[in-house]
Amino acid sequence: MFAMFQAGGWPMWPLLLASVIAVALIIERSISLRRSRVVPSGLLDRIISDLGRHGAPPEMVSRVAAHSPLGRVLAAGLRNIKSSREIMKESIEEAGRAVAHDLERFLTTLGTIAVISPLMGLFGTVVGMIEMFAGGGTTGTPEQVAHGIAMALHATAFGIIIAVPATIFWRYFRRLVDDYVMDMEQKATMLVEVAHGERRR
Repeated sequence: MFAMFQAGGWPMWPLLLASVIAVALIIERSISLRRSRVVPSGLLDRIISDLGRHGAPPEMVSRVAAHSPLGRVLAAGLRNIKSSREIMKESIEEAGRAVAHDLERFLTTLGTIAVISPLMGLFGTVVGMIEMFAGGGTTGTPEQVAHGIAMALHATAFGIIIAVPATIFWRYFRRLVDDYVMDMEQKATMLVEVAHGERRR
């Protein structure tokens, strides 16, 4: 791999930077988007139980909001629990949009790396070919010419190596966020219905 990197020349450095950023984002999102951290199980049941016993005092709402992204969404509803059903739903939807935006953090960067890495690799190959032909690379034996072309193609290969896992994880994280948002919507709807007596606690 190191020999491949050296053979690609200076265009490999931007690719190396892109690969480091992609790995860092994949690790960070893998930690941040764990289900137990985003939509912890049992949170809604505890909230409904506390709601039936003590109502929704400010300290309880603050505790729920600090608990998790799902807690932030539910806390928005709890703050407006004495308002009409429509106002409570609107507050939950506003908080939900903010939470969804936070969950999608860095995914645009990861998707951009997945898209541009092959192009950066192709650029490196083009640069290598230009340097080879400008330096009289076609005057050698066919074996030497083939070796020069192979060295120039290293950048494209490295770009594809970066793009494939970046694309896989980008699509996986996007689907994960969509699933979490759907789950939070269902739980928030249940809270609204319980708070307004439309569903049993």
